Amino acid sequence: MLPTLEAAELPADAIEVGRIADAWGIKGWFKVLPHSAQPEALFSSKRWFIQPSGPVHAKPQTGAFRLAIREAKEHSDCIVASSPDVPDRNAAEALRGARVFVPRSSFPSAGEDEYYWVDLLGLAVVNREGVTLGVVRELLSGGSQTTLVLEAEEDGKPVERMVPFVGAFVDKVDLAGRLITVDWQADY
Repeated sequence: MLPTLEAAELPADAIEVGRIADAWGIKGWFKVLPHSAQPEALFSSKRWFIQPSGPVHAKPQTGAFRLAIREAKEHSDCIVASSPDVPDRNAAEALRGARVFVPRSSFPSAGEDEYYWVDLLGLAVVNREGVTLGVVRELLSGGSQTTLVLEAEEDGKPVERMVPFVGAFVDKVDLAGRLITVDWQADY
């Protein structure tokens, strides 16, 4: 049975940070598969917003719900969490597949020269000569480094570029100006 949750609008700065995978134990805990290898946003916020992914019972649920978080902690390759709104295993199972959102304003502050991926998406990328290389469409994690995947258009055709997001190539990230300056050429 779906727990009684407070219906809520997603905040304007809501970021999807994971999905509820399943119940965990018999006391209402549930597993969350985070979208990030460093899921600090799940730990820093005591208020999550969830959106069911499809039918929870006979008819599909739409909209979002506010979910108070009592505790969230790492467990193996996932996060486990509990909520006063989810009293038992049956209620936790009813959340299976729900998308988890956290307001961006609840994220912990990033350190110097640290950036949340979500903040880099959509930023323009130019090289030292001022040549526009594209806009950040996504980021790829390759273990030892992250790579910016850029989307551009040249001669009316879409072009994809990849730039390693490391200090050797990234000169400056200006979040307010929505611009990344890199030591990279268009023909690399």
